[in-house]
Amino acid sequence: MYRPRIVDRELAERLEAIGAVVIEGPKTCGKTATARNIAKSEVLLDIDRNARRMVAVNPASVLEGATPRLIDEWQQEPEIWNHVRRAVDDRAAPGQFILTGSAIPSDSVTRHTGAGRLTRLRMRPLSLFEAGQSSGKISLKKLLNGEDQKAGKSSLAIRLLTDFICTGGWPGHLGKSVRQSMRANRDYLKEIQRVDILQASEKNRDPAKMGRLLQSLARNVATPAHISTLVADMRGDDTTVNRNTAAEYLNVLQRLMIVEDQPAWTPHLRSSVALRKTPVRHFVDPSLAAAALGATPDKLLNDLKFLGFLFESMVIRDLRIYAQGIEAEVFHYREQRGLEVDAIVEMPDGRWAAFEVKLGERWIDDAIKNLRRMAGRMKTKPEALAVIVPNGYGYVTHGDVGVVPVGALGP
Repeated sequence: MYRPRIVDRELAERLEAIGAVVIEGPKTCGKTATARNIAKSEVLLDIDRNARRMVAVNPASVLEGATPRLIDEWQQEPEIWNHVRRAVDDRAAPGQFILTGSAIPSDSVTRHTGAGRLTRLRMRPLSLFEAGQSSGKISLKKLLNGEDQKAGKSSLAIRLLTDFICTGGWPGHLGKSVRQSMRANRDYLKEIQRVDILQASEKNRDPAKMGRLLQSLARNVATPAHISTLVADMRGDDTTVNRNTAAEYLNVLQRLMIVEDQPAWTPHLRSSVALRKTPVRHFVDPSLAAAALGATPDKLLNDLKFLGFLFESMVIRDLRIYAQGIEAEVFHYREQRGLEVDAIVEMPDGRWAAFEVKLGERWIDDAIKNLRRMAGRMKTKPEALAVIVPNGYGYVTHGDVGVVPVGALGP
């Protein structure tokens, strides 16, 4: 049975307004299932060889069918982009096509703009709310509207949370054991190294170098690791690895939507404060960072510092999913002199909320101080300030700093 996703409403709204929607996201995050839930006909280019041949011979036949028509893994035959664009123009009606893709083709493929004809919709793995592990009692949307909120006690034990981090939000893992899911995640990364990098790059790439980059990104997850740090990790005794090499390999992972950096926030400050611009490194799901380093729940419970970074990365994943539905974006705030705040969620109209992410109660007081110091530097007041923690009671009061258990956070 189909598990409802937060992007369902966004997809439906976009199909009512524009000719085609391109759903982009990493492999196995649920794009096809989401598209099939609303599509009236489909063509699956990743498995239908005849359909791929028809794109070159008679592309119109591939586009024929009840609408919205799903064209799955469209990047397998990039020429379909222009045919969809033309068909949308000819039909002059919204809701004609849904395209899904797990790799972003080079810019040359989509050089003929789809502006006004196609719109892009990003999908990620399941959030805790979508996976049924969060009550959603504390809504990000309501927080950004300045509403006070509270939630009863959330009892998400650290061991269970660690299991969720290692298994990830991949829909195909639902019902599987932790061990089965972790094996699948390791296989997922191997497939990226062996096969996917060839499809997403115009050059041949060395799987061993890609593996070292994945491990480096995992070691530096949820930190503003500079490209020079990644180069040093990748290099070892290999002098052929330089800044350009690392940047090219990182670009491949971004095209595959495996990594998703968290950009720096550029707010209006009361005074001149130097801010760090380096993005914070994240995988699209923290389970991939765990898989890259062979981390298990037992190992993570013996390394609470690294577990804390992975917990932060999981929270950023969920905030991004919830924020997208209200057209907000997720940033980080880091000053040159050391003050840091893990997540800033900003609306298009400038309303914003700030969050610190902490693995335990012992760090809450320091997090509250950080949030108050940062808020005091801003020209505009936040709609909400809160510390996100694994469990406990939740409360957010406008004008003060609240506490939000991740098992109560929702869209």
